[in-house]
Amino acid sequence: MKKRFLLVITGLLVIFLLAACGSKSKDDVVKELNGKLNDLSGYKVDAKMTLKMGTDSQVYNVEIWHKDPTFYRVNLKNAEKDQSQMILRNKEGVFVLTPALKKSFKFQSDWPQNSSQAYLYESLIKDIAADKEAKFTATKEHYIFETKTRYQNNSMLPIQEIKLNKKDLSPAVVKVMDPDRNALVTVEFSKVKFNASFDDSDFDMQKNMTRADLNLPVMADSKDTAFSVKYPTADLGAKLVDEKEVKLENGKRVVLTYEGEKSFTLVQEKVTVKEASTSPTYVEGDLVDLGVTIGAVSEGSITWTEDGIDYMIASNDLSQDELIEIARTVQGEVEK
Repeated sequence: MKKRFLLVITGLLVIFLLAACGSKSKDDVVKELNGKLNDLSGYKVDAKMTLKMGTDSQVYNVEIWHKDPTFYRVNLKNAEKDQSQMILRNKEGVFVLTPALKKSFKFQSDWPQNSSQAYLYESLIKDIAADKEAKFTATKEHYIFETKTRYQNNSMLPIQEIKLNKKDLSPAVVKVMDPDRNALVTVEFSKVKFNASFDDSDFDMQKNMTRADLNLPVMADSKDTAFSVKYPTADLGAKLVDEKEVKLENGKRVVLTYEGEKSFTLVQEKVTVKEASTSPTYVEGDLVDLGVTIGAVSEGSITWTEDGIDYMIASNDLSQDELIEIARTVQGEVEK
């Protein structure tokens, strides 16, 4: 009886040892991810990105193409508003295309190297590798990392949870969280094709602008220049002291003046659709992801376009991070 008991115990120990040998440590997975990144020639990814803003949410379909080492094509579509915006990087630089407005902008930027990007696979791997204190867990089908982010203003979004499929280390779900661990950005990956092939024209600015222009309705010009004025929910202590409307030849401009320790001016103006230019507008400043749209931030100002409205915040008191923080919250009508 004793011999049989010892055999059972020995068998169980062998099973436990085999199971332990089969499970990978955090360092093992990070090593595999770095190896996969080094061998990756490119990828095509489809995802759904949900942005939570207060009680509201906006959903974007995101198509990501990457050709190693530095070519990118990120197409963001808001299905409800039938709007599209594309970030393009090729040997000529970084571009943001807004086909419905026939607008294209060129940035002198090292995007996407300068911050975290929740929908870019190699950015997620870099975030995992960079955070030596990242938390790691494993389930039956996934490896899960909790890491710090590298956003330009990471005080608002300091933490992210990255869930990878065990089978091929492809991304499954990414949640970017605020300090209270509320998920404000969620990216759900539905299709990942590693080492995808591309045509020479896939990252060409003019050809992408033309293709998008053919597939999207152009935002119609309207004689009705009315639009809903938006106010930031973050003001860093400054108070709204003046709201002025300026009549323009083709519309109106609204100027909001905030005064306090961190004074700033917020300008809003309806966009007029113009004939497409063969050359993009050069933008002074760096590309910044505002969640609902792409903006340009520089010393003392930040600009962006959303829903056919141009926005600009200018200030001598706000840092670039503070400009971004306020711009991210100009998303709805609030009590003045």
